[in-house]
Amino acid sequence: MCGRYTLFTSTADLESRFDADFGDHEPSYNCAPGQDLPVIADEDPTAATRMEWGLTPSWADESFDLINARAETVREKRSFADAFERRRCLVPADGFYEWVEGGRRGDDRDAGSGAGKTPYRVAFEDDRPFAMAGLYERWEPPEPETTQTGLGAFGGGAGEGGEDGDTGPVETFTIVTTEPNALVDDLHHRMAVILDPSEEETWLRGDPDEAAALLDPYPADEMTAYPVSTRVNSPGVDAPELIEPVG
Repeated sequence: MCGRYTLFTSTADLESRFDADFGDHEPSYNCAPGQDLPVIADEDPTAATRMEWGLTPSWADESFDLINARAETVREKRSFADAFERRRCLVPADGFYEWVEGGRRGDDRDAGSGAGKTPYRVAFEDDRPFAMAGLYERWEPPEPETTQTGLGAFGGGAGEGGEDGDTGPVETFTIVTTEPNALVDDLHHRMAVILDPSEEETWLRGDPDEAAALLDPYPADEMTAYPVSTRVNSPGVDAPELIEPVG
């Protein structure tokens, strides 16, 4: 799985790499589920849009928070099938974390549970930014039922423009995962789909069959993995020291 990643590349370098406007992007050394993070969507690849990591399908009655989608079943699962057909995105990153327990590769438990595990950062040897294959959705939270007949029921309280009302559709995304390459295989049995730059346009704009052909593990020969501080276990910690190698 991919449960945390890094994106500390400068705004100027991201804009040069992806030919897109990243606005007021701030570096992050611990991107975590539930955070609003930049993605490049198929409908406007000239600008990065901040979306919440943890996809909720448009038809859902409640938040799903699906952070990963398996490449092998992404076209079949109801939660992802429509997004795969119509709403693909690039998820910029410059590394991701995996947790190893007892000297063996991790399982599918929460990446942040941490106890007894060693976190590793996986990245290109030159720390260059890359794009992970993503899907996105726009979810409209259901309106809360109300029985009151005062001002709140007529828009004076909760609701659009009200202090406690919702703010419209929530844009969410998920990261597609596949079998690990030779490097990640020592750490985990899944890895994010990393797209070669020449594949990014096809992922965004190609037909479903063309996009499905890209869902393979990225070759390991240009990548590296090294242990980092267990401080990364807490999603509330975000500092440059998190990517420094330890012991």
